[in-house]
Amino acid sequence: MIYETFSAEETFALGKELGQNAQPGSVYALIGDLGVGKTVFTQGVADGLEIKEHINSPTFTIVQVYEEGRLPFYHFDVYRIGDPEEMEEIGYEDYFYGEGVCFVEWANLIEELMPENTVTVTIEKDPEKGFDYRRITIEQ
Repeated sequence: MIYETFSAEETFALGKELGQNAQPGSVYALIGDLGVGKTVFTQGVADGLEIKEHINSPTFTIVQVYEEGRLPFYHFDVYRIGDPEEMEEIGYEDYFYGEGVCFVEWANLIEELMPENTVTVTIEKDPEKGFDYRRITIEQ
């Protein structure tokens, strides 16, 4: 499915809808360049999961865990992962194959570790369509 959003609010709303429909054990690969709105989208997902805590990108901590929502939410940012073994050190399998919802920013960097049923969410800009325009592709 391809969606087009024209504001941060619309991007957030699409993420919220995805969060409201997320099932236990769902894993999402979040792909997109710096500044395309991955965090805004993820904040929407967390809102859809009824998480009230503020969501930041876990760039330096690798994973942020939120457990007070409808389902546990595991937000990964693997941009700084240099070797897949680092993922093993943080116990990624417990998250990927657990009962929560996983969002993995920069998942293309650890493609070989992603579960078979991962849903890929790609966010892209197109300056010709406006500063806030985003093309969001969601595919199984």
